[in-house]
Amino acid sequence: MMRQYELVERVQKYKPDANEALLNKAYVYAMQKHGQQKRASGDPYISHPLEVAAILTEMHLDESTIAVALLHDTIEDTTATRAEIDELFGEDIGRLVEGLTKLKKLDLVSKKAKQAENLRKLLLAISDDVRVLLVKLADRLHNMRTLEHMRPDKRARISEETMEIYAPLAGRMGMQDMRDELEDLSFRYINPEAYETVTKRLEELSRRNEGLIKKIEDELSDLLVANGLLQASVKGRQKKPYSVFRKMQSKSLSFEQLSDVYGFRILVDGVASCYRALGIVHTRWRVVPGRFKDYISTPKQNDYRSLHTTIVGPSRQRIELQIRTRRMHEIAEYGIAAHALYKDGEGGGEGDLLSRESNAYSWLRHTIEALAEANNPEEFLEHTKLELFQDQVFCFTPKGKLIALPRGATPIDFAYAVHTNIGDTTVGAKINGRIMPLVTRLNNGDEVEIIRSGVQVPPAAWEEIVVTGKARAAIRRATRMAIRKQYSGLGFRILERTFERAGKTFSREVLKPVLHRLGHKDVEDAIAAVGRGEVSSLDVLRAVFPDYQDERVTVKPAMDEGWFNMRSASGMMFKLPQVGKGDGKKGEGKKPDASLAAGGLPAATSPEDEQDPLPIRGLAGNLEVHFAAAGAVPGDRIVGIMEDGKGIIIYPIQASALQKYDDEPERWIDVRWDLDEANKSRFHARILINAINEPGTLAKVAQLIAGLDINIRVLSMVRVAADFTEMAFDLDVWDLRQLNQLLSQLKELDCVATAKRIYD
Repeated sequence: MMRQYELVERVQKYKPDANEALLNKAYVYAMQKHGQQKRASGDPYISHPLEVAAILTEMHLDESTIAVALLHDTIEDTTATRAEIDELFGEDIGRLVEGLTKLKKLDLVSKKAKQAENLRKLLLAISDDVRVLLVKLADRLHNMRTLEHMRPDKRARISEETMEIYAPLAGRMGMQDMRDELEDLSFRYINPEAYETVTKRLEELSRRNEGLIKKIEDELSDLLVANGLLQASVKGRQKKPYSVFRKMQSKSLSFEQLSDVYGFRILVDGVASCYRALGIVHTRWRVVPGRFKDYISTPKQNDYRSLHTTIVGPSRQRIELQIRTRRMHEIAEYGIAAHALYKDGEGGGEGDLLSRESNAYSWLRHTIEALAEANNPEEFLEHTKLELFQDQVFCFTPKGKLIALPRGATPIDFAYAVHTNIGDTTVGAKINGRIMPLVTRLNNGDEVEIIRSGVQVPPAAWEEIVVTGKARAAIRRATRMAIRKQYSGLGFRILERTFERAGKTFSREVLKPVLHRLGHKDVEDAIAAVGRGEVSSLDVLRAVFPDYQDERVTVKPAMDEGWFNMRSASGMMFKLPQVGKGDGKKGEGKKPDASLAAGGLPAATSPEDEQDPLPIRGLAGNLEVHFAAAGAVPGDRIVGIMEDGKGIIIYPIQASALQKYDDEPERWIDVRWDLDEANKSRFHARILINAINEPGTLAKVAQLIAGLDINIRVLSMVRVAADFTEMAFDLDVWDLRQLNQLLSQLKELDCVATAKRIYD
């Protein structure tokens, strides 16, 4: 266990002017509070915060962060309080300790909704002060190092959480060494058999190639020194088990097929020396084509900078080389922890300074912004995991701005990465000056120019094309808003007519005082709920006018043939009854026993004052409109029923299912067919045939159906008697005339006893 003076010495090595008194006070306080507490391993509990502090000293973090590491378990596991820590160590340290205490209670591998919400809380806490993440990752690393003392089920749960959340988060923050160790430790418990197999094979390879790494190091060093790079240092290592396993899985390779198990780093003093070293190595040994990457000119989003190349080097071994400066190496190892700000010990207001210096922290800020884009925690979880695990491509705007995107990204992702409004209005894209499809996958170095339209609304289908969380969230939001706008238009018209029938005037203003009674926070949401059928228009009327009595008042409104901005649905027009003389065909779309005003109040009618439907033009797949199970075809008299949460269901007027809505007139919407001759849609209908049970009967029936250009969607047959079989056909027909023609010809067949249409 690390002693008090050892901790102080560790910090003073990289920060001679460190606040020794703060470190001593935190050490003693933590020791006193944890007292005789023990860990699962039997070690004194204080050993854990001391090891966490030691990990952070390896990252050269300031004394305030080290103090937080010493105190991070005191509020949760001892009698310490936030007020006491504030008094002794200051509010800044108290806030960080309390934040870590809350994070310890988060379970990130519970059921999806809870996991998503907890991840959201984790990232929000980190966004306030990134030191919370640094301490949390160090805490998780030490827990993983001592995980063998936990129960097997707990080991598996913690390892899964580490692999899914903390390891990729460390990678995104640029802390690659910590990510590698967290992944390796998790791999050991998640897949112990694979871990053991890969580890044994690596050990065998090490024994077989004993001295090879040293030989290659010496040969590379001698070559660089001979060419004037006197300060260059070379360090080689064998790849870790999880890295090897992941490569075997992703590329479907056997262990024997892996040719780059060894990796070497060349560290030099300056950027120019990086490219010089690259030239020296490439001149001496053959390069493996397609394996060169320049992350110095285009750094990764987590600030990682290095040259990567693969050569067929000494002993004809394939060798991966990373060439970087020592400063780049420090950032590659410790990520955001390597920034000088933390070494200077400027606590408190470092967030903005760090975000300017660190792209990794900037990514974290953008991820937090995605909280506003996602509709629910599950969406946020999905988007964040996408962002954590994806490799990247780097593309440019026409003005030269660099945009980093996940591998597999499309121009749509690019547009949303630039700005949400640009993504929403995208209609096309030029890639490297050529117009290309929006589904094109972008490659490193592509220049992308987005073509926009002011009237474009992103199609819902784009959600299946894009790969970034921001794009998916924005498309979903735009789709929700478009649907809400359509439902709101329908709901507004329904409420207008209901209020008119009651002798009242409807406006959005009258809803504001009663929103709480309707269960909505926003006026448009309440109106859209009426359009979806979730809220009755009569309920809204009674909420606004509590003393309203259900009196049948007829009000003759001015004619208004307004069209809602909706797309057409299978050649129909959706109509709400309107008092006034119309030009529609008599009887079309009417409920036979009553003419209904919007909102459901039966209206007194006469031949001179007949209601004519108000056109509402169409929907698309966005606004929910469905046919009843047995379908309806052009020529049928039809009616629309508002179903709770489902939108409008279309029934033929003969459907017996309509009887259950007789007492709910506010659900009825007058509908009539409005076929476009260019619209060649088929419509669903159901027929029932009672036929003689003999060979060839089904063939004769099917041949007749096909001969009339009718499609059979579903067929079911039941033997109802020794000599008869009942056949139920679900058909796709053009219209009622064609369906009646079919029924007539079926009845003429010798093998058919009866043929009729089914409405339910």
